[in-house]
Amino acid sequence: MIFRAVGDGRPYPEHDLSTTRAWSDVAPRQIRLEELVTTRRTLDLEALLADDSTFYGDLFAHVVQWRGVMYLEDGLHRAVRAALQQRSTLHARVLVLEG
Repeated sequence: MIFRAVGDGRPYPEHDLSTTRAWSDVAPRQIRLEELVTTRRTLDLEALLADDSTFYGDLFAHVVQWRGVMYLEDGLHRAVRAALQQRSTLHARVLVLEG
């Protein structure tokens, strides 16, 4: 299994980081793919295969840690690409929510 689980939706409360600029205040760190729960069940193949998939967005995936679980909010294509390249880690910005 690549991820801890495949989810559908965001079980954590809303947060105020809705733009790439807001997320940029969260320092990136390495996390293991096996720790992540996805918040989407489907992946856009075009995003996965595009050479410039991060050209207009953040270079790092966005993860929300809530109640001890790390949810992959944005960057599923980055995580799958890392797994396809046989990497077990991903650089991500991790927002820790209390709850």
